[in-house]
Amino acid sequence: MSKLGHHRDWTVLKLIKWSGQYLDEKGVERGRLDAEHLLAHAMSTSRLDLYLQYDRLLSRAELDQYRPLLTRRARREPLQYILGRTGFRNLELEVDQAVLIPRPETEILVDEVLQWVADNELKELIALDIGTGSGAIALSLVHEGPFSRVVATDTSKIALEVATRNSLMSGLSDRVDFRFGEYYDPLTAGETFEVIVSNPPYVADGEAQHLDPEIREWEPEAALYAGSDGLAVLRRIATGAGPYLKPGGLLALEVGLGQAAYIMELLENTGEFVTVRVRRDLSGRERIVLAHRVMND
Repeated sequence: MSKLGHHRDWTVLKLIKWSGQYLDEKGVERGRLDAEHLLAHAMSTSRLDLYLQYDRLLSRAELDQYRPLLTRRARREPLQYILGRTGFRNLELEVDQAVLIPRPETEILVDEVLQWVADNELKELIALDIGTGSGAIALSLVHEGPFSRVVATDTSKIALEVATRNSLMSGLSDRVDFRFGEYYDPLTAGETFEVIVSNPPYVADGEAQHLDPEIREWEPEAALYAGSDGLAVLRRIATGAGPYLKPGGLLALEVGLGQAAYIMELLENTGEFVTVRVRRDLSGRERIVLAHRVMND
């Protein structure tokens, strides 16, 4: 890293190549790409604009901005936390260590909810998002779908502060009702929803050692781990959903590897759900469990 102190001959391209190799050596999966994002951030420009400046020499001030960012990434701090933001579907969201970084798998969860809404030509819906974190799911639903309101809960007050800022930044705060508490505790008596959705913690406590350092050492434990089998939170959400879901309403849950069959059976055994099914993610893994509340007799 001391090499970056000699700034006179550092062009944009030379710095990107050197930094990419440096990050590769530190175990970062896409070293050059991350280096480009970090340098663009340090230069207050876009990553694509870097390509127009490959031969430009960097100033000492720009190198001073960039050096600590590269150091943080080399320590395996997630790129999204360093930049302070991430993209999720059509939104740009603030993220920090208080919240889980939204994943592409969760975009599929939102897809499934929106597709069900569209297929049934539903309007003016109210949804419940349990464990909202950054607010990614709740905000995407009101941004893209015909939801008049989403109640979004979390057990972390700091996470709710991040989600609230995201709602304000997205101009969607009037349609999201953030509440503190676990499971269904924040709800009022008789409150029901057309959709209940959740991307809850589902990693088994003993699986931490198998996670990438970016996840294991930086993301919030409360948003990752769920007991010895990873099912503690999913079990509570699934078995408690019935009274809060309107007849015919949709329950949509993101689950971990090997958990779908158990959750599907659990839902079927409650006698409160029909058409229990699973959706695979882009890797072909069973990732989303969907079920419908039985209609009234």
